[in-house]
Amino acid sequence: MNFRPATLDDCALLAELNHQLIRDEGHRNRMTVPELKERMESWLAAEYSAVLFEDQGQVIACAVYRLQPTEIYLRQLFVVSHRRRQGIGRQVMEMLRSRIWPKNRRLTVEVLVQNTAAVAFWRAVGYQDYSLKLEILPAPLPPPTPAE
Repeated sequence: MNFRPATLDDCALLAELNHQLIRDEGHRNRMTVPELKERMESWLAAEYSAVLFEDQGQVIACAVYRLQPTEIYLRQLFVVSHRRRQGIGRQVMEMLRSRIWPKNRRLTVEVLVQNTAAVAFWRAVGYQDYSLKLEILPAPLPPPTPAE
């Protein structure tokens, strides 16, 4: 497996992968692929970096992260569906940690609690539980009543 830094020219591909990730993890995000592309362009132009992982000329995974002075926040890690359960996620994490990221930073990632496979994966590659974010969603507004 090879890797390369993603550029702004890769934002359409990254948006497609992000759209699949949103669907696969059951996220509430309803952004369209064009909206995700626009967001990815703004991320890569500012505070985020991305890496594409390729095998035999095909992109099989990507990582999007924010490098900060004391922390690396992994925003997205995605492996294409037909290459899952083959150890690629573990290989990607090993490459990030040994060849791409500085070794003197705290690593953080967020995961949806209902995505039990992802929770198990992150724990298996060394992440430890730190916090749990809880929420109460607002009640839907009642439909407007017709004017009399």
